[in-house]
Amino acid sequence: MAKKVQGNYFYIFLDEGGDFNFSPNGTSYVTITSVTVTRPFDFYASLSSLKYDLIEGGLGIEYFHASEDKQMVRDQVFQVIKKNLSSILIDSVVVEKRKTNPSLTDVAKFYPKMLGYLLQYVCDVRNLKDYTGIVLITDAIPVKKRRRAVEKAIKTALTPIMRSTGKPYRLFHHDSKSSFGLQIADYCNWAIFRKWTRQDLRSYELIKDRIRNELDIFGAEKVSYY
Repeated sequence: MAKKVQGNYFYIFLDEGGDFNFSPNGTSYVTITSVTVTRPFDFYASLSSLKYDLIEGGLGIEYFHASEDKQMVRDQVFQVIKKNLSSILIDSVVVEKRKTNPSLTDVAKFYPKMLGYLLQYVCDVRNLKDYTGIVLITDAIPVKKRRRAVEKAIKTALTPIMRSTGKPYRLFHHDSKSSFGLQIADYCNWAIFRKWTRQDLRSYELIKDRIRNELDIFGAEKVSYY
């Protein structure tokens, strides 16, 4: 049996929307979003129950993924998120790609820069003062494509913060199928991405009360409810 680690950890789940193709064929925006939460993860039981309700209803769903799920499924997942909204905080960086300096369009430069901006907001020392340390979890699939960029961005942003607080951080890359935390981050990021790319506020309105920062990195708009 694994030994229980004592402490109160600050969990960060990361997700992204859009692509890193800076040609006219690419998406107009990239969004990088974090969902932070602490144990116990109250929404896990509700999502698990919903998953098996759907399976028993004849829908062989393996895991939740906003862009692929049917609208009927999305509606129910967002209702679970809404009911448990007080247990999470959301931060997002929004990048309009056409405004990106050409020197940053290489993903190895772009991704660390933008993720670094996000983590500086999320990991403000004031947010961490009551925690033992950080556990940061990303989806394993994008990491396979740009592991060095992801890990560089995280280490660049977190190392000085952790050094100043003396608190540790742990970084893991998990398949989103295995993590309700990553699936929640995917849903929140999808809602923000739809707002910016399609002016679709239906899902965004359900989560906006827990958006701490929503930064249009090359624009004037910063949304903050805190």
